[in-house]
Amino acid sequence: MSFETTVTADVVGLTERAPVSRRGFMSATAAVAAGYTLAAGPVRAEVVTTDTNGLEAGDARIKVGSEEMPAYFARPAGNTRAPVIIVAMEIFGLHEYIKDVTRRLAKLGAFAIAPDYYFRKGVDLTKVSDIKDLLAVVNAKPDAELMSDLDATAAWAGSRGGDATRLGIIGFCRGGRTVWEYAAHSSALKAGVAFYGPLVDPPNPLWPKSPMQLAPEMKAPVLGLYGGADSGIPVAQVEQMKAALEQSKKTAEFKIYPEAPHGFHADYRSSYRKDAAEDAWKQARAWFRKYGVLS
Repeated sequence: MSFETTVTADVVGLTERAPVSRRGFMSATAAVAAGYTLAAGPVRAEVVTTDTNGLEAGDARIKVGSEEMPAYFARPAGNTRAPVIIVAMEIFGLHEYIKDVTRRLAKLGAFAIAPDYYFRKGVDLTKVSDIKDLLAVVNAKPDAELMSDLDATAAWAGSRGGDATRLGIIGFCRGGRTVWEYAAHSSALKAGVAFYGPLVDPPNPLWPKSPMQLAPEMKAPVLGLYGGADSGIPVAQVEQMKAALEQSKKTAEFKIYPEAPHGFHADYRSSYRKDAAEDAWKQARAWFRKYGVLS
């Protein structure tokens, strides 16, 4: 098996599907029409939906080298100095759940932006139905390029009136790994929040160091939110990461939701756990306030 098709820890945790009856789930046609991705499986009918009242929101194009990276942004209407929060997506592309999270952050006062940093492969990940096809794209994303794309995203928001001196990042699943990686990369980052991000990588020449290996290099405080029932990221591994950060005297906190599986915040999936998701969101908001991203 090549590194491009290696099943990573986040994908292992996504293997649980919705009940066979599909009761309480949208039809595939309705899910696609609503803007959700195919490969993630059945979509819950009771997804969280955040409106754009009081917001400016929409699509954007961010210059990266000689190309333009698609993105989705949301910010408070008329607020030209809102703090910037990057939203790092799962492996499923820039679909409606990630866009909704972006709007939720804007409702908290942030200039939130979710970049589609897998765009160079020319594949719309939201239209892919087979996870193996997704992995061929997302596992081939070099960390160096990813970090550059995130820097460009922060700069773009700053050039559009956002306050990039109050920079945060939040990520889910593979995006949670991205949070850890970016916290080790960016000296401008004020705080990060990682939802069930993989901490140890399979061999991949494009990913020089896993989050665990980068523990001594963390430049910003990170809050790690993990599920105790995550089949891909064992609690023991989370404890190892915690110990590695403590040994290096880095600022980080972890909260583990004992009964929650991987993807417990993803309200469109069968893995959603309302109590854990709502508490984790409160923890994330408090973390960004504590470190001066949100006011």
